[in-house]
Amino acid sequence: MVNMAAAYRAPDLDVLSDVLGTLRLRGQVFCATQFSAPWGLLISRSNLAHFHVVERGEAWLRMEADKTAVTLTNGELVILPRGSGHVLSDNPMTPPVRLDELLAGQAGHERVLRHGGSGAETHLICGAFRFENAPDNPILSLLPHVIRVSSRGEQATEWLEPTLALLADEARRDQVGSGVVVTRLTEVVFVQAVRVWIAQQPEGHGGWLGALRDPQIGAALGLIHRKPEHDWSVAGLAREVGMSRSPFAARFRALVHAAPLAYLNRWRMHLAASLLRDDHLTVSAVIERIGYESEAAFSKAFKRRFGIPPRSFRTRASRAAERDAPARSTRIATAGAGMRTSA
Repeated sequence: MVNMAAAYRAPDLDVLSDVLGTLRLRGQVFCATQFSAPWGLLISRSNLAHFHVVERGEAWLRMEADKTAVTLTNGELVILPRGSGHVLSDNPMTPPVRLDELLAGQAGHERVLRHGGSGAETHLICGAFRFENAPDNPILSLLPHVIRVSSRGEQATEWLEPTLALLADEARRDQVGSGVVVTRLTEVVFVQAVRVWIAQQPEGHGGWLGALRDPQIGAALGLIHRKPEHDWSVAGLAREVGMSRSPFAARFRALVHAAPLAYLNRWRMHLAASLLRDDHLTVSAVIERIGYESEAAFSKAFKRRFGIPPRSFRTRASRAAERDAPARSTRIATAGAGMRTSA
């Protein structure tokens, strides 16, 4: 008998790629810093997911609404996927200064943001990820407020140090093509950090992300994502991964926290919304891509999920994109004034 777990093991990670692809992740670096104690930096809550790399020294991280702080050490990466407001400082008691105020006062020719007194130095690379299709994406709700990746961790030893070193080098030097390199490196950093977080989750935790590690349930998720248009049944999915229907359904629900067909329908709706935002496909083409037999059935399901018909959703998304484009450019320019940015 074919070992179904082994047969589907390789494509399982395609599920993560699939969902991350619909996020339309774009990374940017706000600044490379050279801080000297005492120093404190406040990054207010926003719709950007922030990240920080400790190049040298140490820093304390505290969530804006919390009094508890944790220490970040040399070579550590921290990501705040939900855009939570937070404070970085040399000491939890040091009053912070807002990042936008520091950037606004920085000379245009300076490549490094300097701040603080005459004490021990801490060098950081500070940046952010922008998710163009963040609403309703099935990954963001599963991620914690903070992801920490240490260079001493087993999962990070092969990629973290060289990737962050290259990112820091590109962020601090003005070279031809650096903008593209920084963007791609920040995207790699986010994906790798999510992989590390998945690997750290205890068995049965992490929702469908954690379920990717289960050979057969991960295989079923891979099938759903590779062929969302297929007329899947619970029995059909179970058969494809070498399980009986009832044990498969129970295991899927236990790990993913949703029934197989409920997950399928939810993914179809998210994929449809992402495709409609593109404005490259007709509604009929979107329907064919996700496997609905009629526009009436699709419109009913879509309206039940998003509250408006597909065509109205497309019009609203197109207008929102046109309206937000100038504001987004202004935000990025302001955040990176005098620094390296890439969008």
